Amino acid sequence: MKTFWLAACAASALALGAVPALAADATDLAKAPRMGPWGFDSAGRDLSVSPRDDLYMYANGTYLKQMEIPADRSRYGSFDKLNELSVNRMRAVLEKASANPAAAGDEARIGALYRSFMDEAAVNALGAKPMAADLAEISKSKTLSDVARLMGRSQMMFGGSVFGAYPGDDAKDPEHYVVTLIQGGLGLPDRDYYLDPKFAPQKAAYEAYVAKLLTLSGWADPAANAKAIVELETEIAKVSWTRAERRDDDKTYNPFAVKDLAAYAPGFDWTAFMAGAGLSGAQKVVVAENTAFPKIAALYAKTPLDTLKAWQAFHLADQAAPYLSKDFDQANYEFRNKTLSGQPVQADRWKRGVTLVDSQIGEALGKLYVEAYFPPESKAKMDALVADIKGAMKGRIEKLTWMSGPTKAKALEKLAKFSVMIAYPETWRDYSALTIKDGDLYGNVARATAFEWNRTVNRLGEKVDKKEWGMTPPTINAYYSPTKNGIVFPAAILQPPFFDPDGDPAINYGGIGGVIGHEITHGFDDQGRKSDGDGRLTDWWTSEDAAKFDAQAKKYGAQYAAVEVLPGAHINPELTMGENIADLGGVLLALDAYHASLKGKPAPVIDGLTGDQRVFLGWAQVWRSKSREDRTRQRLVSDPHSPEQYRADIPVQNVDAFYKAFGVKAGDKMYVAPENRVRIW
Repeated sequence: MKTFWLAACAASALALGAVPALAADATDLAKAPRMGPWGFDSAGRDLSVSPRDDLYMYANGTYLKQMEIPADRSRYGSFDKLNELSVNRMRAVLEKASANPAAAGDEARIGALYRSFMDEAAVNALGAKPMAADLAEISKSKTLSDVARLMGRSQMMFGGSVFGAYPGDDAKDPEHYVVTLIQGGLGLPDRDYYLDPKFAPQKAAYEAYVAKLLTLSGWADPAANAKAIVELETEIAKVSWTRAERRDDDKTYNPFAVKDLAAYAPGFDWTAFMAGAGLSGAQKVVVAENTAFPKIAALYAKTPLDTLKAWQAFHLADQAAPYLSKDFDQANYEFRNKTLSGQPVQADRWKRGVTLVDSQIGEALGKLYVEAYFPPESKAKMDALVADIKGAMKGRIEKLTWMSGPTKAKALEKLAKFSVMIAYPETWRDYSALTIKDGDLYGNVARATAFEWNRTVNRLGEKVDKKEWGMTPPTINAYYSPTKNGIVFPAAILQPPFFDPDGDPAINYGGIGGVIGHEITHGFDDQGRKSDGDGRLTDWWTSEDAAKFDAQAKKYGAQYAAVEVLPGAHINPELTMGENIADLGGVLLALDAYHASLKGKPAPVIDGLTGDQRVFLGWAQVWRSKSREDRTRQRLVSDPHSPEQYRADIPVQNVDAFYKAFGVKAGDKMYVAPENRVRIW
């Protein structure tokens, strides 16, 4: 279903989420397992590999050789392993709520939603019936305007649209909300899947999947309609912006009066669309991929009505499939998970049920999760770590030799205004107006999605809630919000291997310290640097400083572009630049903060490893991961994060202290000549 915060902050999130697995016993939920006696998995190292040739494999090689990706997932690593713990804890909370006949309020809601998903027999008995009314409404559409209205309505329910909308912070007026319109219309992960010949097998499988769901839905002429749907989406892909283009905060901010949309992008009934979405009162919108809009609208206008109706029926069934009978659910898994990501086995139903509750009413679940599992002392320790990393960033900005005084002053002002939110929100979301019923899974998900949509629409015209969270507390991730100029660290990430309150400080600085530094640096990456301390998208740089920054970023990007991850598949630095810069900043700030924490005393040596060496090992350890080939190829065209090995290795190749720590010299594989090392923050 729709995840509205994602469009605003996904590009500055630490990593993608993962699918969980079950812990052996409820007692395992009390505390995250430690990574060795002092916070590092020494047994996971591969001592046959020199850190001078590959830090990542030196730190993780034995672990990776022995680790097999579980059959119910397409990747596995540090994030996934910790996610197992988080989801097992959520399961414990949900099963307790689900079994409690006296549960009330949010506890009753999360319990009922989980029960409705877990009652597989009841879901199977209904078949396609839950969709019947929505399919009938599509079927009775008589005009293109009718379909445009349904596309608007799909913003708050199951279904699709050739354009998307979300109410969120206004990048140039961050005190207020605005509706942003984005390109849409594609059912495959990225436009490259339609246009790049290497994805031809996936595109063919997609057409078969479209036909399958239309058949299960009882829609007429499924094979012919599937062919027409894929042809339409291919044409939309041709005129759509690339993901790299969509990263540009300047190019994607194009304000329009709603009344002017019809003249700018004729052929699509914008009045009907906005009415269907409940946005008739909006006067202003921000159009993201502005040059694509007239082209997509023109494609819409010339597409036969029956094709658009079939397209809408398919996207309705595609989004609803996980909440329908087994034939729908299995078809969805076979294509979306197995074909596209290489996942051999579908995740257990309870795992998918936990993920559903977290995604739909996550703060209700998160509040109970925090009460049960989050130790208050971890929050205090995180406050101190964040202060250390912010201090390190302040020191780095002050010492920059390439930046002029005026720009430096603005950068320091922005850093001083950073907000930090740790573990859980100050005010929990109010779900009292949301109705969740036993035996109505489809309706529950639809109502939860509509509830969230209406919550965001109803606050248009109000001041932005600066304390609002875009992730739930059990999430293994973190993010930076440019409009709020703030960083958020959910409770669940504050555990090993990222943070061990009893571990070696050097490992913690390399782990959670690197994560904190990563998120702080997002405020100063190639896009984050465009917003000022108040979160406003504005140019606060001198032209000379901006040119110097861009030159270093280009030089840095070339290091990633040179990597061939799979045959014929390279990292796209235009897509990953923000995350790459944040990774470099993360490891630099972690090291600086660790040095400051020593207060002039020598770092202890542990197991023959110096303090600096352990910081780098802590950094490398958090990225240990394996991914199936299909998942890797998908990520290379759609994910703004580089593959994990290169997140560990490439940034440190630009850190002088890494060379000193491990004695890296010319001729070693990790060696980059000093004049070619990138100096940004």
